[in-house]
Amino acid sequence: MAREGRPLRRTFATVAEALTWRREMQLSLRRGWVGAPSGRTLRQAAEDWLALAKDGVVRTRSGDRYKPSALRSYEASLGQLLPTLGDLRLSAVSATRLQDIVDELVAAGKAASTVRNTVLPLRAIYRRALAREEVAANPTLKLALPAVRARRERVARPQEATALIAAAPAGERAIWATALYCGLRLGELLALSWDDVDFAAGLLRVEHAWDRVAGLIEPKSRAGRRRVPLASSVKAELRAHRQRQGHDGRGFVFGRTPERPFDPSTVATHAREAWKRAGLVPIGFHECRHTYAAFMIAAGVNAKALSSYMGHSTITVTLDRYGHLLPGNEHEAAAMLDNWLERAHAASKQIQPSPLETAAEAALRANGQPAAWA
Repeated sequence: MAREGRPLRRTFATVAEALTWRREMQLSLRRGWVGAPSGRTLRQAAEDWLALAKDGVVRTRSGDRYKPSALRSYEASLGQLLPTLGDLRLSAVSATRLQDIVDELVAAGKAASTVRNTVLPLRAIYRRALAREEVAANPTLKLALPAVRARRERVARPQEATALIAAAPAGERAIWATALYCGLRLGELLALSWDDVDFAAGLLRVEHAWDRVAGLIEPKSRAGRRRVPLASSVKAELRAHRQRQGHDGRGFVFGRTPERPFDPSTVATHAREAWKRAGLVPIGFHECRHTYAAFMIAAGVNAKALSSYMGHSTITVTLDRYGHLLPGNEHEAAAMLDNWLERAHAASKQIQPSPLETAAEAALRANGQPAAWA
């Protein structure tokens, strides 16, 4: 061992692995390590990481528990990687080797999102290993991954949304009205309880989500637990829906029974058939969420409030996802500036500015806004 004054030696299958190990040893010595990095294999580290993540010990970078669906996806991805890499020590998995796997997936025609999702669990495993000083470098950091191009999501027009709801089967109209006018995620729609509906206050409380395997779970993040305003049309649909259910407003709002949520695929199939008969273009649950965001922006709801209603972790997520829908494209921005300048110039002809005012401050005061020095 290094602290005993003996050289560290081992053999490798490739020169690239040998160079990676050598670099790790050099880094570990500079950081004051007293021995070689962890002797655990990637398979052992993956099994430990998954167990800890399921127990809620290992969490996302935002501090939230991993969703059961995310962990199932991680397990599936690791199932593809571990037969090839699982028996290697953590420190022996090089960036070059991972890049070869990425390149093979791309060459096989895999979608960019599939390629990225394949290496996603490795990033989480190596973040933890690096933080615990089990490895000296994270081989996933500089991988060249294909870009994921966001597809343009369908957004219904207001009149179209009204027609889609009206054409849906009577017993399922409230589901689509809530999806289109409240913007809940599918799991949140599934988990919605009558206890979460406050007709008097005119709002929904999002307290849980539903996972097809785990059942009731926490929302996607801390921001996922929220209050969403209820439009009058949604309240009317929900009241009619509760009366139609006939079980005194107990349990799930849209459940097949008070204790059992609806089946999304069945509801979607019923709706598609009804919309086809009505000559309407179908819409999906997630597209309803995008439509809600577009409606709220068009109605003048500010981005910060919308971020809260959508359950986004930060306003940046809202702006990145829906910023293109916000007013202020090039033509609108130029027209807004022209209009403001015209008003400011017209007002300045009637009001003589104080010598202490700048031209911009005088224009602001003429337009009814306080000057900065006032």
